[in-house]
Amino acid sequence: MDSTGNTQYSYSYSHRPTPNTAQSSLKEIYQYDAPWSTYALDWCKAHTEQKSFRLAVGSFIEDSNNKLQIISRTDLIDPSLTINNRNDFTPIAEADSYYPITKVLWEPRKSDARNNDLLATTGDILRIWELKDEPRYNTSNTITSTRNMSYPMQSLVKKAELVNLKQSDFCAPLTSFDWNETDPSLIVTSSIDTTCTVWNVETNQAKTQLIAHDSDVYDVAFMHGTADIFASVGADGSVRLFDLRSLEHSTILYEAQPSMNTTGSQSAKLNSSGTVPLLRLQFSRLSQYSLATFHMDSSVVQILDTRYPSAPVAELSKNRSGSINCLSWSPTAPGQIATGGEDNQVLVWNINQSPADSRPYYQQNSQQRYSHQPMRSVQDPALAYVADAEVNALTWSKSAPDWIGVGFGKTIQALRV
Repeated sequence: MDSTGNTQYSYSYSHRPTPNTAQSSLKEIYQYDAPWSTYALDWCKAHTEQKSFRLAVGSFIEDSNNKLQIISRTDLIDPSLTINNRNDFTPIAEADSYYPITKVLWEPRKSDARNNDLLATTGDILRIWELKDEPRYNTSNTITSTRNMSYPMQSLVKKAELVNLKQSDFCAPLTSFDWNETDPSLIVTSSIDTTCTVWNVETNQAKTQLIAHDSDVYDVAFMHGTADIFASVGADGSVRLFDLRSLEHSTILYEAQPSMNTTGSQSAKLNSSGTVPLLRLQFSRLSQYSLATFHMDSSVVQILDTRYPSAPVAELSKNRSGSINCLSWSPTAPGQIATGGEDNQVLVWNINQSPADSRPYYQQNSQQRYSHQPMRSVQDPALAYVADAEVNALTWSKSAPDWIGVGFGKTIQALRV
């Protein structure tokens, strides 16, 4: 149990921390209590500990006073403070956002990284931000601190606003986006107007815009290891794959079958074809062809393989669990993925080995994996964590892979796994 709050920390499956963690230099949970409800969340991708333990947080406020905030672990800013005299995280930069931020990402880190970090956000439009060092120090004296604390401040400067108004004067809200790690000049956005737009953030110009779905597009993601291929999901209940080298054609990777047995509340959320929308998707960082997605109001995650369209290769589901809200693949462990949902749980899954083969799924060859074998159902998470409220954001740190960022209510936690 962490001293910062009443959150239940439950290793109820196979992973358990070393006893007496209070004696360790690192805590098991670092917590930040924001002044507003949180939604968008992402870890910094810098490689040094001081810079990597920063998170970008976006607010969800139903008015025109939303915020983008950068928080950093306080002991990395001011190591002189004892653990009882500091908050776990300290805000080091903040910017205003008229509308709630639907997603935030730090720029993918390359070897020639500049001194200042770049971030991107979506909401009404795509915005690029630069995090600049300020030649000043901020001094705060809070109720929870016994003395003044001085720490270096930074500023979030709006670098660009990217809007594509070629087809109409109306700018449809953006639901999500992804930043290409192979070619960081590329960002792809998704919108409720059925389109996806690929942007060149070096020239601040739209590279291409395409009609991706029959209705709202809810999420989009690049395949890892390529600058050309991306996938999207939407209200039509399908996963579609696109290649920038051949946009005349697209591949329907997965399309949900019309739902025959639905309650009144569920049927109200079906689209005109009777299928349930797909809300999110993310490609595995280590198994290039694997991606995960889930339906609206569903407790099941579908694992797809882009080489074998039409049906999931695995499904993750736990009895008596709530609807999934978010997911994040492990950056270092093939086959591991975290999910967060309405039941306040963060579950870390291991895409288990098939009974017919002792090797993990991602090491089996295609003939073994798809020779009329039934879809695997994974029902036992490797790790379970119970938060104090519905989990709406997850981000698994690439630079510090022992840590998962969790967002629920007004709280952000860094969870050591």
